[in-house]
Amino acid sequence: MSTPILTIEGLTLRFGGLTAVNQVSFAVNQGEILAVIGPNGAGKTSLFNAISGVYAPTAGRVLVAGREVVAIATRRTVLGWLAVGVATGLFAVLACNLLDLWKVGITSHHRYGQPFPWLTALGSLLGGLAPAHATVWPFLTGVVLGTTGAMSIWKRGRRGPDRTGRAGVGRTFQNIRLFRDLTVLDNVLVGADRTLRSGFWDALMRLPRHRADRRQGRKRALELLVLVGLERYADRAAGGLPYGHQRRLEIARALALNPVVLLLDEPAAGMNPSEGRELMTLIRTIRDGGVTCLLIEHDMQVVMGVSDRIVVLHYGSKIAEGTPAEVRANPDVVEAYLGKEGG
Repeated sequence: MSTPILTIEGLTLRFGGLTAVNQVSFAVNQGEILAVIGPNGAGKTSLFNAISGVYAPTAGRVLVAGREVVAIATRRTVLGWLAVGVATGLFAVLACNLLDLWKVGITSHHRYGQPFPWLTALGSLLGGLAPAHATVWPFLTGVVLGTTGAMSIWKRGRRGPDRTGRAGVGRTFQNIRLFRDLTVLDNVLVGADRTLRSGFWDALMRLPRHRADRRQGRKRALELLVLVGLERYADRAAGGLPYGHQRRLEIARALALNPVVLLLDEPAAGMNPSEGRELMTLIRTIRDGGVTCLLIEHDMQVVMGVSDRIVVLHYGSKIAEGTPAEVRANPDVVEAYLGKEGG
C-alpha cells in the first residue's frame, strides 16, 4: 500500500460568515499526481493557501509525512514568553520612574570637582527600584503585556509558509509571483535559500562555507533550469520571459526548496495545447524524480492526462474522489459542472 505523504483531515477555512473550505479530507500518496478540480469559486486556491500556511485553518489538520505542520509549545517556549514579559516589566518601571531614578542615582551623588561614587550611586539606584506603588504596578503591567504579546507573536508563527516550506511543501501560484527585475537564475537561487547552511555572519565575512553554498546553490539552480528547459535564459530578466516560460520558472523556484510535495496552482493557465502537453511531460518528470505533485487545474486535458487520482470540490466541500475515469462518470461531478438536465 502507498504511504500518504500529505494528509488533509477535516480542513475548514472560514472568513467571517463565508465558509471557503468545509470539512475537506483526503490523502496524497507518495509518488502520486493528484489533481483538485471544481468550478470557479469551489475553494481550490483557498485549500492550497491553507495547506501551504498562507491562511491558518479554522479547523482540521495538515500532516506532512504523518506530522502536523504546526509548532508545539514546549517548556523552553514558555520560559521565553516569561523572559520577554520580565524584560518588558523592567523597561516599564524604568520608563515610568526615569526622572526619579535619575535624581536618586545621579543627581543626589554628584559633587562638583569630586570623583563620582559609582558603586554608591548603583546601590541607590537599586534601592529606588525596590517594590513600591510606583514600581510594582508598572512591572506587573509590563510582565502581562510582554508575555501575552510574545504568546500572540508565537501563535502567529505556529503556522506559515516558512514552516510549511521547512516541512517539505513547495508551491506555485495562480497569479505568477516572480521577482521580475532579477535574472532567471537569481529567481531560482531565492527559492534555494532554505537549503543553505551558511548564515548572516558567514555571508558578511564571506567565509568559505558561504562561498561553498553559493557554488552549490548555483549548480543546483542551473540543473533545475535545465529540467524546465530555461537554461539558455539564465541571465535574462525574469519579467522579459514569455508567459509560459514564467510558469516554468515558478516551478523551478519551488523545486529549489527540495520539497517532498509540490503544490501547482493552475500551472497550465494561459498555455496553448502544445505547451500543455509539454507541461504534462514536465510534471511526470518531476514525479519520477521523487516529488509528489498536487495540482489545481481547469484544463481537463491536462487533468485527465497526467493525474493518478482526482478530488472534486464544489462550494468548498468535497463531492467526489477517484481515478480520472471514475470522476468523469460521477453524476455529482457532471451536475456541478453542467447543472441538472432541464434545470
